[in-house]
Amino acid sequence: MDLNLIKKLVKIVDTSEITDLEVEENGLRIKVAKKIRGTQTFTQPQIISQPAPAFESTTKTPEEPTSKTEVQENLHEVRSPIVGTFYRAPAPDADSYVNVGDEVTQGTVLCIVEAMKLMNEIESDINGKIIKILVENGKPVEYNQPLFLIQVS
Repeated sequence: MDLNLIKKLVKIVDTSEITDLEVEENGLRIKVAKKIRGTQTFTQPQIISQPAPAFESTTKTPEEPTSKTEVQENLHEVRSPIVGTFYRAPAPDADSYVNVGDEVTQGTVLCIVEAMKLMNEIESDINGKIIKILVENGKPVEYNQPLFLIQVS
């Protein structure tokens, strides 16, 4: 593919309203995309589950919920809103945004997911305590993949 053609493609994307362009020629594929200035922030919508209606029974008393059921009801998964690479810190030599046991509030930055050289901050959508970090630093993540388990406070 010709270098001048690549320059023309970049100029077309830069001067137009399109955000990305992909061209394939002789088995070589080139994708040109605009870099959005600044850092995008994604917040997961909070999902509140409604309890199932209770049915009264005259012959049997309702059983106490098991501790496992209580724990699962108290946990919230923070999921990746995009496909990318998971990073726990803003830089390789920096401290992690959060660690297991940390208390977080709504809007607290938990991690970064890098997608196409764009660093996307992932924020907590609830108040709670980090129980588990489900992804290793530097590993790829898929859309909607669980990243953190937070115990709702």
